[in-house]
Amino acid sequence: MAHHSPANVPAADPTKPVHIVFVGAGAVGCFYASRLHYPDHNIHVSLIGRSNYAALAKDGVQLQTRSFGNYVFHPHAVYPSANAAGGVPNSSTSSDVPPPPPGGWDYVVVTTKALPDRVDDSATIAPLVGPKSTIVLIQNGVGVEAPYRARFPDTTIISGVTIISAEQVKPGVIRQNRWTRLHIGPYTTSAESSSSSASPPSASVDPNSALTKRGTEATERLTDWWTRLGGIRDIDPLDEVGLQTVRWHKLCINAAFNPSAVLSGGRGNADMASDPEMRIHLRAIMDEIWAAAPRILGRPFPSELATPDKILASTDRNKGARPSMLLDWEAGRPLELEVIVGNPVRIARARGVELPRMQSLYALLRSAQSVREQKQKEAKGKL
Repeated sequence: MAHHSPANVPAADPTKPVHIVFVGAGAVGCFYASRLHYPDHNIHVSLIGRSNYAALAKDGVQLQTRSFGNYVFHPHAVYPSANAAGGVPNSSTSSDVPPPPPGGWDYVVVTTKALPDRVDDSATIAPLVGPKSTIVLIQNGVGVEAPYRARFPDTTIISGVTIISAEQVKPGVIRQNRWTRLHIGPYTTSAESSSSSASPPSASVDPNSALTKRGTEATERLTDWWTRLGGIRDIDPLDEVGLQTVRWHKLCINAAFNPSAVLSGGRGNADMASDPEMRIHLRAIMDEIWAAAPRILGRPFPSELATPDKILASTDRNKGARPSMLLDWEAGRPLELEVIVGNPVRIARARGVELPRMQSLYALLRSAQSVREQKQKEAKGKL
């Protein structure tokens, strides 16, 4: 799978302090941050919290994990916003918020939900990104990297895909339920969806470019720290197109089940898979992605990734699972619609590949969200 072995980089601690900040202190961010914070090894991790800022600043993060037992993670610093962590003066920032590190942030790790139709996260993190920063994106969907590359053309970017079963049970308390896997790899331009990119990204990614080399080195450093110091076994470093194949593979689950759960009236994954007509529908979306992704990326899915049959068999066993998009819909929150269905349709179309079933899901769900928001606006107007 075109792995970059961390053996290329000697397992050594940094000789001077490395400062890492996580943007998004939910379950995913707090778990991965807690396995990187080793001040004795010169690695210092800080968090940016929003709704849980007060809890994090007061008590740190309490973790209840299946892999590492229960422990408390005390970040190097906790900030209420990216502006505060970037040292941007703000009248509402209290005086006890610590200043950013004197040399700026070495790594800016983004683990928020990707909602490009609502907020430009690349603009949000701009105060954190300096000349030596590496941006790390651990987010769902495809095409998530494009806004960051557009805003930061010369900045090293690492793209990451995680499968993690974890939740924030109350502010500052994180529970990890099952095993955790993280694929990471360098990112230059392989997810851009401009119509000029008719050739697959594997043809345009230059393994010898400065951006690729810096990204590969940063990927190997993070892999070493997370495994050697943090004890996470399942960190898989990949090359750029290899990482994008994992992003598209995860769509077989996310793009099939998430929109369908909302549009079917609120059914969980195993429940949908047990309905004969719904099973045909779910399988057909997976098959559509399975056939299209190699044409889009110029590389087949590697044999170790689960086939649609295996995904459905695993779904049948996992009773009670309700996808995140359904939970967001029920709570009235915006959906990760663009990165899970909109971007794939546009990226495929730009490369001459149509995804008709995905396009139907996208059109229906975007319409449902828009109608609901219009009703909410009208209801508020009547108050």
